[in-house]
Amino acid sequence: MNACDLAPGWSRWPAPAKLNLCLRIVGRRADGYHELQTCFQLLDWGDDIDLLPTADGRVERLAGPTGVAAEQDLVVRAARLLQAECGVEQGVRIRVHKRIPLGGGFGGGSSDAATVLVALNALWGVGLDEDALAALGLKLGADVPVFVRGHSAWAEGIGEKLQPLDLPAHWFVVLDSGVSVPTAELFQAPELTRNAPRVKMPGFAFDWVGDNAFTPVLRARASRVDAALKALAPYAPSGLTGTGGGCFAMFTSQEAAEGAARHLQDEWRCWVARGINRSPLQLRLEAGR
Repeated sequence: MNACDLAPGWSRWPAPAKLNLCLRIVGRRADGYHELQTCFQLLDWGDDIDLLPTADGRVERLAGPTGVAAEQDLVVRAARLLQAECGVEQGVRIRVHKRIPLGGGFGGGSSDAATVLVALNALWGVGLDEDALAALGLKLGADVPVFVRGHSAWAEGIGEKLQPLDLPAHWFVVLDSGVSVPTAELFQAPELTRNAPRVKMPGFAFDWVGDNAFTPVLRARASRVDAALKALAPYAPSGLTGTGGGCFAMFTSQEAAEGAARHLQDEWRCWVARGINRSPLQLRLEAGR
């Protein structure tokens, strides 16, 4: 089903995936959270969210990812958070068309939540500005604000201090290793490097691509991640994204990315995606409902 096939009253909103081109841990705060430095690259590939505003005040998820209970789904939590914070009496029905692998580090849940916040802010006529929406998003997860703001970015703090980046055009092979490890478990790993030197970011340096603090941890604990990174390495600069088992390789042309994907797809679930600087969610918002 495409957007023009939706029943009356429904609207479709994109929820793009992201890559962490690098991820450094540069310290730990008094509250136990880790201080990060990372580069978020948005992709032109991801999930879609269908929304139907209602007058009954109920938030219902009619379709969503397998194995995730509706009450735990970030799309439901995002809608209810916006209701509670802004005194909204309207409700919504939600359908999630899931493409982004769960637990891979591609930001699927965070992006879905951000899309619900941004779209319902418009559909319900709430009127919050971007800063207020990003602050709400941070209550749902550290990666939600970058999707709310809708621009590839350099991030610090716990990932919420964002500096927009205009990254050169690249194409990516996005690979799902099938490995999902709880983020909290990885952050507690005794072998994790937590004191990398802080870098200044006047312009993103592409020689940092693949520099992820969690790579040695996951390679040692999950042979499938190690195998995925070995499979990607001959083709292009590659690495782990986020804190999941998802991996990527970066190419300068679509043809090169598609050629690598053809060789890899017999063994791995993989996709070809284009790196973008502005989110399709923001373009969708500008285009109107």
